[in-house]
Amino acid sequence: MLDITRRHFFRDCGYGVGKAALASLLVREARGADALAPKKPHFPGKAKAVIHLFMAGAPSQLDLFDYKPELAKLEGKPLPESVIKGQRYAFIRPDAAVLGPRFKFAKHGKSGAELSDALPHLAGIADDVCFLKAVHTDQFNHAPAQIFFNTGFGQPGRPSMGSWVVYGLGCETKELPAFVVMSTGAGISGGAANWGSGFLPSLYTGTRFRNQGDPILNVSPPAGFDAALQKDTLDLVAELNTKRLGAVGDPEIATRTAAYEMAGKLQTAAPELTDLKKEPKAVLDLYGADPDKPSFARACLLARRMVERGVRFVTIYHEGWDAHSDVLGNCRNNARATDQASAALVRDLKRAGLLDSTLVVWGGEFGRTPMVESNATLGRSLGRDHHPQAYTIWMAGGGIKPGVTIGRTDDLGFHPAEGGVHVHDVQATILNQLGLDHEKLTYRHAGRDFRLTDVFGKVVKAALA
Repeated sequence: MLDITRRHFFRDCGYGVGKAALASLLVREARGADALAPKKPHFPGKAKAVIHLFMAGAPSQLDLFDYKPELAKLEGKPLPESVIKGQRYAFIRPDAAVLGPRFKFAKHGKSGAELSDALPHLAGIADDVCFLKAVHTDQFNHAPAQIFFNTGFGQPGRPSMGSWVVYGLGCETKELPAFVVMSTGAGISGGAANWGSGFLPSLYTGTRFRNQGDPILNVSPPAGFDAALQKDTLDLVAELNTKRLGAVGDPEIATRTAAYEMAGKLQTAAPELTDLKKEPKAVLDLYGADPDKPSFARACLLARRMVERGVRFVTIYHEGWDAHSDVLGNCRNNARATDQASAALVRDLKRAGLLDSTLVVWGGEFGRTPMVESNATLGRSLGRDHHPQAYTIWMAGGGIKPGVTIGRTDDLGFHPAEGGVHVHDVQATILNQLGLDHEKLTYRHAGRDFRLTDVFGKVVKAALA
């Protein structure tokens, strides 16, 4: 069958002005210039970049942030039926016995933020942080909840938050991807759907950086392939792609061309970016990072270097917080892996004069139950199940009010009692700090306008400086 498109009509019929305009448009599309060029926000934003520290698996808010002495008093007893009625859980019955806090808590800083002793480094920056203690979500299993937090929808196929941000604001660097993803844990339940571009052009998909070796597979040229030969090859590929784009108008061809160009730039920019040996020893010690070993600390330091170089959105996934058994050990081990570097990132951004323009967000997909999970068949004891009704995240920098706690849960840590914040509200607030109106940042697909926050969400104004 002959492949006929409207572009064939314009090309073959020889309409001068239309043909010239179309050719100009296609060249710009092929280079990706219009798509990734810096764009004006809807209004002046406080932040220029976001570093999202996603704690995949769901940290236990009751053992880290939300101290509930009432749970200690009720340990071993079921919660009142009025509280658990109508609830459902992944692995336990709603009438499972209560499990009290596993750590000691204390108040810190002038703000008096109450934190677990598992987080000594976060305690040191308590006055720089805004805690949201009554966050809730619509999903209660990991993959859907992770995808929901990152894309605003519980199923794969929607654009991720980073993709929306780059679509709305473009990129301020031509040497590195606008949206970078790193992973430091045992795997991510939601997978690549968390950083995909969905129905947006794939140009906006997050670029996955590895934690050791070449940051991107095959970024180093093969042996015997010198710079001149590579340039000639890329130029030829670009020419062929441009001709094909003009023939069929497939926007993914423009994405492919831009990807080739970015790959060439990354061969120089990526090694320089990831060479942490040039960082002062005091900075490496602040993060607890070894330049040669993969770790969450190394990823956080790389994130700071990325935003210095104009990267718009960085997400670091740290998988491993799924505490169905031994919630004490789980929190202790993951806090040891992440607490120092998370706090160091805030301190380092502040030192470098970047905290005001960089929004740091820390949190998982949901919380953990006040009730214990114990299952001899599965080898589980003293754990906590999934709890979407209420959990804690924190934010810092980027025009967020420091040293405040917003919202609270009831005495059992079960439901929001005041200042409840939905995940869509968190997403709306992140966009707001970048100067993007979450109701106006839309993309038409399948006959209607879509947005990150779907059909509802509001900015958490109490969190704004």
